[in-house]
Amino acid sequence: MSDRHARVVVIGGGVVGCSVLFHLAKAGWTDCLLIERSELTSGSSWHAAGGFHTLNGDPNVAKLQAYTVGLYDELERISGQACGLHLTGGIMLADSPERMDWLRLTHARGRTLGMQTELITPSEAKAMFPLMDETNFVGALWDPVEGHLDPSGTTHAYAKAARTLGAKIELRNPVTDLTQDADGTWNVVTRNGTTRAEHVVNAGGLWAREIGRMVGLELPLLAMEHMYLLTEDMPEVMEFNARTGRELVGVIDFKGEIYTRQERNGILLGTYEKAAKPWSPITTPWDFGHELLEPDLDRIAPSLEVGFRHFPPYERAGIKTIINGPFTFAPDGNPLVGPVPGLTNFWSACAVMAGFSQGGGVGLALANWMTTGDPGFDVFAMDVARYGEWATLRYTNAKVRENYSRRFSIRFPNEELPAARPQETTPIYDILTRDRHAVMGNSWGLEAPLWFAPSAEDAHDVPTFHRSTDFQHVGAEVRAVRDGVGVTEIANFAKYEVSGQGAEAFLDRLMTNHMPKLGRLVLSPMLNEAGKLIGDFTIARAAEDRFLIWGSIAASKYHMRWFERHLPADGDVRLHRFGTDLVGLSIAGPRSRDLLARLVDQDVGNDAFRFMDFCEMDVAGAPCLVNRISYTGDLGYEIWMRPAFQRRVYLAMHEAGGDLGLRDFGMRALLSMRLEKNFPTWFAELRPIYGPLEAGMERFVKLEKDFIGCDAARRETESGGSLRRVSLIVEADNADVMGDEPIWARVPAPSEAITAPHAFGAVRFDADGREIAAPEIQRDGDWAVAGWVTSGGYAHGIQASMAQGYLPRDLASPDADVALQVEILGRRHAARIVHEPPFDPSGERMKS
Repeated sequence: MSDRHARVVVIGGGVVGCSVLFHLAKAGWTDCLLIERSELTSGSSWHAAGGFHTLNGDPNVAKLQAYTVGLYDELERISGQACGLHLTGGIMLADSPERMDWLRLTHARGRTLGMQTELITPSEAKAMFPLMDETNFVGALWDPVEGHLDPSGTTHAYAKAARTLGAKIELRNPVTDLTQDADGTWNVVTRNGTTRAEHVVNAGGLWAREIGRMVGLELPLLAMEHMYLLTEDMPEVMEFNARTGRELVGVIDFKGEIYTRQERNGILLGTYEKAAKPWSPITTPWDFGHELLEPDLDRIAPSLEVGFRHFPPYERAGIKTIINGPFTFAPDGNPLVGPVPGLTNFWSACAVMAGFSQGGGVGLALANWMTTGDPGFDVFAMDVARYGEWATLRYTNAKVRENYSRRFSIRFPNEELPAARPQETTPIYDILTRDRHAVMGNSWGLEAPLWFAPSAEDAHDVPTFHRSTDFQHVGAEVRAVRDGVGVTEIANFAKYEVSGQGAEAFLDRLMTNHMPKLGRLVLSPMLNEAGKLIGDFTIARAAEDRFLIWGSIAASKYHMRWFERHLPADGDVRLHRFGTDLVGLSIAGPRSRDLLARLVDQDVGNDAFRFMDFCEMDVAGAPCLVNRISYTGDLGYEIWMRPAFQRRVYLAMHEAGGDLGLRDFGMRALLSMRLEKNFPTWFAELRPIYGPLEAGMERFVKLEKDFIGCDAARRETESGGSLRRVSLIVEADNADVMGDEPIWARVPAPSEAITAPHAFGAVRFDADGREIAAPEIQRDGDWAVAGWVTSGGYAHGIQASMAQGYLPRDLASPDADVALQVEILGRRHAARIVHEPPFDPSGERMKS
């Protein structure tokens, strides 16, 4: 069996590996082989509770979950294998006002997705699930698209459907090694021989980490022990079934950290307990198989005690079986999917904790990516490239334990979680935290200042959905910048250098804008082949054949993967990512030039150092790179230096800027100021679901040149696109938008103005993953959900709540006479579009 050939080898026979195999075969790649070390479902799939749902904190992930749930009927028809579907619907229970706020936010975001969720009272919840004591709760959220299935049957349905389409599956054949030839061909070495393949997919589940180590990769994932129990037959369950003819709905009780559903005539009850326990945190034993772990009821006793109070019949029920098995998690709980940066044709499909909610979507996205070069969806929340080198084994283990123990906890928008921090710090970290009382946030593994407190005792956030303890201090930071000068650390940017004879041609092909002249800067988006936004950069020309580039730090690996994919083979282009080898400080405000002039030995007047100029100069005696640009929308400068010089430059700024009113400001003040300039931000307004015209970036797109995605960009320009990014002033009171809230428009039905597709798409798909119906437009009289919020907050400079988002083109037009509202925590607030930036609309402050 040696020297066999396959176009793709998928390693792992759980639900995810079988889904990938099915979707590849469906896409026409039938020369695919799945290799499983034991039997199908031998890892985590066979002992999973089998629940599924479509709600997710990331609407783009929710779209793939909707596809997964919608696929099961079609999968049964193709395979002839029953999936054991039970579409019962589900209830999330809130025990506190804060949790009820979270449900209101979830419900509002569901409107944007076209989901038919409903906020209900505890009494209404009890009518669906009479085993609960409704006096423990303040409200609930009903979702009709939830249920459970047979994990083994579903996995075998994917496998049978894949075989029907021509793919092959080989069982009881462990992979022992992976090597790669000079021509890129992979050698998949197994107990029974070697298969040569163009592509390898790591769907190894519990063993995905070990598969990654075969190619020198340390994947950020960890298996956790997870327990659920099955009760004996319960008379309360049987009575409800007999009386209603229905199965009990699924329930999540966040206070008890438990989920529960009907299983035959009893109940399945699972926990995400605080006392989380990793399983095999260093290595995964190869001889572990179709077996379970020792139960430990004491560990989940606190959750069970709450569950018994909330659901009194549970305490009287006998326990029939306790299941304790390992499941893999990434640090944020989302899967690790996509092409692995730095490797050719090595693909990840692992850490899919919610395999029966997400497995179909993961398979579809990965198959699209492999066969067409693009996943077809915005999958960054799942992308394996979202983690950097800082996601080490110990970091991963600490964050996974934290994530698991908080799975049913509220994550507030201003909350920073402490596990594995600080991981990366800059040379001024101790000064900022100890002397300046900075409240720090985690920015792609790096500590970055969020805001500055007046004392050490005040240096903390109070987690809330409303305006918090930072509000007045952030406002003071904004005013200090607008009135004088502020300094903030900007190490949390991605930094690259592109050099060599072919550097300009390389960048000209990737970027939509022309490359800058020597000593100048340009701003440029980057598009994929479909003309959608995949990057937004500041580019400086430091020499004829040397360019410096700044972008989003969280997209560092994502962008490096794209850059490397398009590097010319002749070696004429050299590419380097700096990481924390280059750090920075930004000064901004009308007195920022005065401060810079005191620190340098050359003319930085407006004529000598113009807006969008770049220069290498000494600052406080330290060699630096200086950009005259500012994300605050004010006069400002970005100053970059090696870490060894950062303390010197920072301290010199404070020494020289005292009489100028110099004040530290953090990321929250920066983001507040960008709102009143209508500036977009990456991962919010700029994502691969929007075109540059829709995002308002068309002035940086030079359609006369040839760049990746140019044909699609020209078509968007000709058609006008369907959406427009808008900035809104919202008449909010004590809470601002957090992202993904619906924008309501007063448009009497029927109206063609809101027929544009929702950003996150329909909840109905055909078997090929194509949308076959737009999401049902949610209406309330003459009001309808017409768009969605992408980001926002309080703009302290103009003292107004602001939001950015997307609306259909006609509704966003300056000529449109339409009333708008934004829904925040269940209340709708009047809003109006501001077509010009509220602060300095002409940009004179930046250019002065």
